[in-house]
Amino acid sequence: MTIIMSWLSKAAIPGLIIIILIFGIIKKVPVFDTFLEGAREGLETTIRIFPVLVGIMLGIEILSKSGALDMIVLLFRPLANFIKIPEEILPMAIIRPISGSASLGLLSKQLKEYGPDSLIGRTLSVLMGSTETIFYTITVYYGAIGVKKTRYTLWVALIAGLAGLISAVVVCRILQ
Repeated sequence: MTIIMSWLSKAAIPGLIIIILIFGIIKKVPVFDTFLEGAREGLETTIRIFPVLVGIMLGIEILSKSGALDMIVLLFRPLANFIKIPEEILPMAIIRPISGSASLGLLSKQLKEYGPDSLIGRTLSVLMGSTETIFYTITVYYGAIGVKKTRYTLWVALIAGLAGLISAVVVCRILQ
């Protein structure tokens, strides 16, 4: 059974490419020209949003190295204690909406410190899987289509992120 699954997993992407090529030929679509056009548009989008991504990464690095993240955690600690959020997950709750890679690095560090089967480790894992990199996602998607004003998107996304944080804490406490 594992040999079959291994073969299927190795054949999935080449098989998908062959299916796309066959459908393109059947529909009389210039497949290679269409591919090149999509690649060009993707490169243009990457170039357009690259400065914003560099700014986000730089800001995260400055936040982390300067100690500002620790100050923000101290600022939110009373509120977290009031709503029973463990203060050990506050750095992740702050970084996760900003950067997926920074939160993944933080998750790895904290799982080594607290253990993956601890309440903190499980809560961090659920938080990582149930929340989104809000600022990054809004920047990339809205930047790609040229939207300057996000209207209510940011506020709704932040409320959803807070709901994900609280849900992660509640569910992990219940299932502890």
